[in-house]
Amino acid sequence: MHSIEHVPAQKMREFIERCLARLGLPRRDAGAVAELMTEADLQGADGHGIFRLPQYVRRIQAGAVNVRPNIHLERERSAMALVHGDNGMGHLVMKFAAHTAIAKARTAGSAWVGVKMSNHAGPASLYAKMAMREDMIGLYLAVGNANHLPPWGGLEMLLSTNPIAVAIPGGDEPPIVLDMAPTVAAYGKVKVRAQRGEMMPEGWMVDREGRPLTDPRRMAEGLLLPIGGYKGYGLALVFGLLAGTLNGAAMGRAVVDFNADDSSVTNTGHAIVALDISAFDEVDAFKARVDDIARQMRSAERMKGVERIWLPGEQSQAKHAQRLRDGVPLAPALRRALDELAAELGVESLG
Repeated sequence: MHSIEHVPAQKMREFIERCLARLGLPRRDAGAVAELMTEADLQGADGHGIFRLPQYVRRIQAGAVNVRPNIHLERERSAMALVHGDNGMGHLVMKFAAHTAIAKARTAGSAWVGVKMSNHAGPASLYAKMAMREDMIGLYLAVGNANHLPPWGGLEMLLSTNPIAVAIPGGDEPPIVLDMAPTVAAYGKVKVRAQRGEMMPEGWMVDREGRPLTDPRRMAEGLLLPIGGYKGYGLALVFGLLAGTLNGAAMGRAVVDFNADDSSVTNTGHAIVALDISAFDEVDAFKARVDDIARQMRSAERMKGVERIWLPGEQSQAKHAQRLRDGVPLAPALRRALDELAAELGVESLG
């Protein structure tokens, strides 16, 4: 059995950039997408980083993604904007939207930016953290790129794993970074398990009779389970209305399953909110209060057998440091797929 290989992040970033540039993305855009995809892998979002590259390549080759988009503001007021992504790579569209929200929040105190005509953009926290690095609170919502969740009590898959991320800066303590889907597991995690030949725990998916489904190779037969039962369904619905329907982006039956369809335009919707902390209080005073709350949570009396209380984002941050030092783990099946992709595109492989 082949062992997991660890690839330096810089090599990974350069490989992604080579592939995307070969497909016609301007070098600067290819580099920006590669940087964000590599960041996804570094923080442990294995279903959203280089794992997605073969799929992105197929969709670009099939004409489903515009490699030279005119990303622009379609509507604008002082504290809001609607971004038209012109069907560009989602990472580029969302980077533009996040920077727009940050710039507006600096003058208005807060800003909400909606997005239409975009594509899959990787893990939600990437964009919430862009605002956080500017001493703001970032909030991100999106409509997922495939429906795997039925309305509570139904069988038709009308909702996706519409994620939410919130990033709140700390002072001496790490930031609080929540990044979650309203389902017990994101579909990308199911796909990663299938590629690695690993089973799923009970509680991630059920079949159409409501029985537990633990073999990820049978994912097409299953339904994802929402967190908290009907409450998770409600969150998925509301997040989709805010990130999709409000912006004129796809939602419900209009969502294109980009796992099964390489050629259709997805019209993916997102929303990014930036809150300028300085509009509410002195930044350092706020961060000190966040630190205090973080320490309260971590030092709380623990249940028997619990070694540590974690805060949202702490484990991803630890994984980021480890992978930056030791390299990003690549399963053998993924490595083979990337080598085949390099040969197909005629670019230098990961090495």
